[in-house]
Amino acid sequence: MHKPGIGSFKYYVGISSLDQIATREDRVCVLNILGGESSDVTPVGHAYSGGNVVFGTSPGRRGQGLETPLGEIPVYNNVREGLEAGHRFNCGVVYLPPAGARDGVAELIRVNPDLRKIFIVTEKLSVHDSREIRALGQQNGVDIFGGNSLGVADAYHQVRIGGALGGDSPGEALKPGSIAIFSNSGNFTTTIATYLRMSGWGTTTLISSGKDVYIQYAAPEFAFALANDARSKAAVLYVEPGGYYERDAHFTKPVVACVVGRWKSRLTRAVGHAGAMAGGDDDAAAKERWFLEKFGVASVFTPDNPVVSARGAVVTNIAHIPAALSAVMHENGARPDFAPESSLALKPWFGSNASLSLPAALDLPVVEAVAPYGAQIARLNRQIGVVLPRQAMKDASGASQMDPKTQVTSLNGVSMLEAARLPMEANLVLALLREPASENDRALVNAAVAAQVNLHGRPELAAAEAVREAGNAPNVVLAAAAALVGPRRAEAARRICRLLTDRFAEAGLPSALDESFELGRVAADPDLSALLVGPEPDPRAEALLDALQARGARSVFLRYLRSLGGHPTREAVLASVATTLAWGPLMRKRISRLTAESLPWWLQLFGVLLGAAVPAARHTADSFCGVPNADLLTRRTLGEIGCLALLGREPADAGDVFVFETLVGLLLSNGPGTISAQGCKGAVSADGPESPERVQLNKALIGFLTHAGYAHGGNGYEGIAFLIEQFRDSGLADPADPDHGIDLQALAGRTAAEYARYKSDRKSAGSLDIQKIPGVNHPVFKDKAVNHDPREVWLHEQLAARGDSNAFHAYYRALVQALFEAGVSRNVYCVNIDAVIAALLLKMLWRPYRTGELSASALESAAFTIFLFARMLGCAAEVDDHLNRGRDMDTRTPASQCRFVA
Repeated sequence: MHKPGIGSFKYYVGISSLDQIATREDRVCVLNILGGESSDVTPVGHAYSGGNVVFGTSPGRRGQGLETPLGEIPVYNNVREGLEAGHRFNCGVVYLPPAGARDGVAELIRVNPDLRKIFIVTEKLSVHDSREIRALGQQNGVDIFGGNSLGVADAYHQVRIGGALGGDSPGEALKPGSIAIFSNSGNFTTTIATYLRMSGWGTTTLISSGKDVYIQYAAPEFAFALANDARSKAAVLYVEPGGYYERDAHFTKPVVACVVGRWKSRLTRAVGHAGAMAGGDDDAAAKERWFLEKFGVASVFTPDNPVVSARGAVVTNIAHIPAALSAVMHENGARPDFAPESSLALKPWFGSNASLSLPAALDLPVVEAVAPYGAQIARLNRQIGVVLPRQAMKDASGASQMDPKTQVTSLNGVSMLEAARLPMEANLVLALLREPASENDRALVNAAVAAQVNLHGRPELAAAEAVREAGNAPNVVLAAAAALVGPRRAEAARRICRLLTDRFAEAGLPSALDESFELGRVAADPDLSALLVGPEPDPRAEALLDALQARGARSVFLRYLRSLGGHPTREAVLASVATTLAWGPLMRKRISRLTAESLPWWLQLFGVLLGAAVPAARHTADSFCGVPNADLLTRRTLGEIGCLALLGREPADAGDVFVFETLVGLLLSNGPGTISAQGCKGAVSADGPESPERVQLNKALIGFLTHAGYAHGGNGYEGIAFLIEQFRDSGLADPADPDHGIDLQALAGRTAAEYARYKSDRKSAGSLDIQKIPGVNHPVFKDKAVNHDPREVWLHEQLAARGDSNAFHAYYRALVQALFEAGVSRNVYCVNIDAVIAALLLKMLWRPYRTGELSASALESAAFTIFLFARMLGCAAEVDDHLNRGRDMDTRTPASQCRFVA
C-alpha cells in the first residue's frame, strides 16, 4: 500500500511545511504522563495550546488524572483503553525510559490509524531501537521527532507539543515573527528565541531536534519544510558536533548557524548529548567549514568581524545570533519583525562592591528592577545582615570543612595552616565574624576579653574552684564557670547592640566605620541613653575605656558613648566594642543580626573560660597570674593571656607565645563531624535554633566541653607521654637548644629496635592487639616509599624559617626512618600532625616539668586545656552557624538507624 509522501523526499513522510508541525487542530496522547518530567511540563503546554492533550497513559493508574489550569487530563493504563473511551488523537508524546521507548512507539502506531506525529522526549535511545522506530514511522506515514527532544512549538498557532519549549511562560518567550529555529539543544531553543525577541525578531516554528546518536527529524527534513513555509523568512540553527545531517541539508532561505563544541574535538566519547561525539569528520570545526561553504563566507561572524552573505552567517556564540541575523536579513532587504524590546546585556538589579573601588569597566551600574522585584530589592537593601535558609545540619556545617585529600580543615574559608600563622584574637574574629581581623579589631578584642579574665571575688571562679578541688578534668572545671555566664548576664549588652545597630543604620553609617561620621545624625533614643550611661562611675567600665584608649582602638560607637555625658555602664562599653567589631561584616551581609547581637555574650564567655582555667590562688584583686590588671588590659594580647592561663605564670620567652598561638590555629577546628562539634550543635538544636531566644550560648559551650576528653587535641597526652618516656634518661635540658647534645638517631634506633621486638613478641603470642606509636603514620598519607603529612611538612618549614629548634620534633623525624630500617615498616611512615602538636607543647612545658614545677598529671591537663582553648573558638563558629542555619532538633538519629546491642 502506498503511504503518503514516501519516495518524494529522502526522509519525508507527511509534513511538507513547518506550518504543519504544531497546529491548533492537533490532539495529543502522552505516554507516562504522570512521570516526573511530564507532570511538570505537560500542564503548562496544555494550557498554552488551548487544551490539546486528550489523555495520557500510566500503567496501573487508570482513573487518576493530571491537574492542569484547564482541568484534569484523564489517565489510562494503555493507549487502547483511551481510544475505547472515545478519545481521538493524531500526535503521541513519549516520556518512557530508553528501554521502553520503542515499544511505546509501536503501541501508538499499532492501535491508532489516525496517528501522524510522534515526539520522543526520551534520551539515549539505542541505535538499534532508533532504526526500528524510523522504519515503523516510514512504513506507516508517521513523522517522528527526537529522541532526546524537548518537543516543538509554534508561536503563530500558540501550540506546544512534547516538552518544555518556552519554559514556564511560553507566551512570553515565543512571540510570533518570521524566524524558524532548529536546535540540537532543547534549553537553548528557548534561549535563542528570547535573544531574538529582545532584538526585534519573532519566531514561527521551533524544533528541538534532540541530540541522540540517531536524529529522527534532522536538518534535511527541516530545510525542506522551511522552504515551503510562507511565514518563515529565515532560520537559526544551533548545531553540536556529531552526525552529517547538516552537510546533507539544502537551504533555500537565509540561515544563521551557531556551531558550538570545538572543545570536544579532543574527546573520544559522547559528552552531554549522546550524539555529540568527537574525533571524526563531523566535529565542530568540520561543521563550521560546511556552513562557511554553503553561505560563501570566509570566516565566522563576530561583532568585530561581521562577515555575512545573503545566504547566511556562522557564529560560535549564541549572543551573536541576533546581530548576525539582522546583518543577513539586511542583505536580503528585510527589516526586523518589530521594534527591539530590550538588551540581554548584564543589567544588575542589586549589587555590592564590598567596599572595593572598582574600575569603571567592572563597576556595573545598578538599574531599577521591574515590579514586583523592585520593591522586594528595596526591602532587601534595607535589611541589616544576612538571613540564611534553614536546613538540616546533622553531619553538616556552614563554618568548617575538611579537605579529604590534604586532611587540612578550613574555618570560614581559612585553612588551619593559615590560621596557625594568626594571633589568637584574629582567630576569634574569624570564627564569629567570618572575616579576617583588622589591627583595630585585634585591639578591641584584646581589651574586651582581658577585662573578663580576672575572676577575683566572682562566683564563676568559686564554682570552677569547687569543681577543680573535687578532682574533675579541665573541661568540667570550665563548664562549671560557663554555667554561670547565662543569658541574664548578657541581656543588657545584647539589647544595647540591637538599639545601636538600628539607630546608626537609620543614620546611614557606612560599613567602613568612618571616624569622621557626624554623630548628630543619630536620632535621640531615651531608652538607649538610659542603658548607655548611669549616674555613678563603674570602675570596670572606666578601666576598659582607658585600656581601649591606651591601645589606640577606634570606634564610632565609643565616641557616641562618650558624647552622651554621664558615666558609661560596663554593658555599654562591651556592647559598643562588640557592635564596632560586627558592623562591617553585618553591613556587608557576611553575618546575621543574631550573630552581631550575640557577640558581647561570646566575649564574656571566652574571658571567663580563660580565667577559670587558672586556680583561684592566681586571681587577686590587683593581678592575674602575677600580671597587674592594668598591664593585662592595656598591653597583653589574647595569645599572651591564653599562654598565661595555660601555664599559670609568665611564659619563659616570646617563643612560648608563638608555639601557643600556632597550636591554637592548628587545633581551631577539625571539621563538622567531630564529637566536640556535635556536642555544641546538639545543645543548640535541643533548644531549637529556629527560636533563637531560647538558645543559651553558655549551654552550647558546655555541650562542647562535655563532649571533649583527654583523647582530644591530637592524641592528647599520649604523644607527650611517649616523648617523656623516650627522653626520661637523656639529660635533655633545653629542647630549643640546637646544641642539646643528644644523639637523636641513636635514641630513635633504640626505640625502633625495642618496638620491633615488642611487635614480634605480640604476634608470636597470637595477639592482634598491638599498641601503635603515637604521632606516627596516617590512614591517608601512606603507601609511598617515603610518606609525609603535608601539615607536618608545612609546620616544619615555618619553624625552620624562624630558626626554631625542637629536639622532640627532630626525634620524631629520626624515628620514622629508624622504624623502616628496623623492618617495622615496609616504607618510611609519615610524622603526623599529632606528633608535631605533642612536640611543640612539650617543648614549651619541658623546663617546668624537669624542675618539678609541673607534674606529669599537670602536663596531661595542659595538653587537654590547650585543646579546649582552641576548640572553644572553633565550636563557637559551629554554634553560631547552627543557630543561623539549623532546623529544630535536626541532629537526632532516625530510629531506623539505631541498634540494640546484646
